[in-house]
Amino acid sequence: MRKQYHTRQVGSARHTWDVHHLVRHAQTQRANLVPLSSISEVDEMWWFQTDDDLPTPRAIAAHMALVNEADLKYPILLCSEGRLMDGMHRVVKALLEGRETILAIRLTPTPEPHFVNVDTSTLPYPDEDV
Repeated sequence: MRKQYHTRQVGSARHTWDVHHLVRHAQTQRANLVPLSSISEVDEMWWFQTDDDLPTPRAIAAHMALVNEADLKYPILLCSEGRLMDGMHRVVKALLEGRETILAIRLTPTPEPHFVNVDTSTLPYPDEDV
């Protein structure tokens, strides 16, 4: 799995989680099927959120390659409130396949963020998959 982070605004702070740590944390919790209709992020800006991150055809193709490689046997990760923390490429694949549900683990409680108000461009992204 390539190195990645999940980040979201929480009040006035920007919280960031290391997805590898979330995956390890999720191993102690049970996966269940959840309706794709319950994942609100499918109708929100997810990948292209900044002026530097434009939805060019090349950028969309890169995401579609990741969607094609996504394996639906691995559950997506939701926070305790049901918000997506990892797995949008799997969600998109499930949508494209016409599925109504997807395997998910709800992290209860939501783990504390690994970083608060840190510029994500300063976080390590190794070249190789880890």
